[in-house]
Amino acid sequence: MDGVDVTAENLGLRGPRGWAFRGITFEAEPGSLIAIEGPSGSGRTCLLLALTGRMKPTEGVATVGDVGLPRRMAALRRVSAVANVAGVTDLEPALTVGEHLRERALLQRRFGDSLREALRPRAQRTHEARLRVDAALAAAGLDLETLPKGSRTAVRDLERVQELRLSLALALLGRPRLLGVDDIDTKLSEAERAEVWELLRSLTRAGTTVLAVCRSAPEGCVTVSTGADGKDRESTPESDPKEDVDALA
Repeated sequence: MDGVDVTAENLGLRGPRGWAFRGITFEAEPGSLIAIEGPSGSGRTCLLLALTGRMKPTEGVATVGDVGLPRRMAALRRVSAVANVAGVTDLEPALTVGEHLRERALLQRRFGDSLREALRPRAQRTHEARLRVDAALAAAGLDLETLPKGSRTAVRDLERVQELRLSLALALLGRPRLLGVDDIDTKLSEAERAEVWELLRSLTRAGTTVLAVCRSAPEGCVTVSTGADGKDRESTPESDPKEDVDALA
């Protein structure tokens, strides 16, 4: 699926604890890798959620494809997905990889697909769901055969990079045109970070526009900085994304 262009002009969001971010202005073409760069507590996650339609901006405007913010957040959520967002997309440690994939595929079939898709014969829908899961796993670079117990491996037994790849695969099941990935460099070695950035670049080469939250962006990205000096922010810690989504979306 083709990615979307993303533009923002003086975008800002004020939540229950003050300004999360302000003055964000940038342009990115379809299929871009957009790095949201900044220190922890600078509003990076809130900006990611705003640009994917999960949080409502307070000031400024943004356009994702032909969808304008803040008016058409629901339309934006239909073409976007998020991964690895604490408090929003948490994986259940006791569930297996296969259980997560089956649950997400079922939810996608029931609530994400069109009515025409839902009316297809059950066997055909099951086959297409299996193909969609295989495609998402391949795009995320998660080979089930390399896991300790294959698809029966519990999330708590995954390595950090494998857990991130699973979160990406679950998000990719919806075939989003815009994919937001939070906190991609936490608990990763330098080599693992390079591996993840290359994975995200492979998604953009396939057409998806990718937003990635990080402390420091590599070369070759459209870099959007949330700032380190906090001059436009109140001196409060970054709020919990789940709380702010509930309050603002």
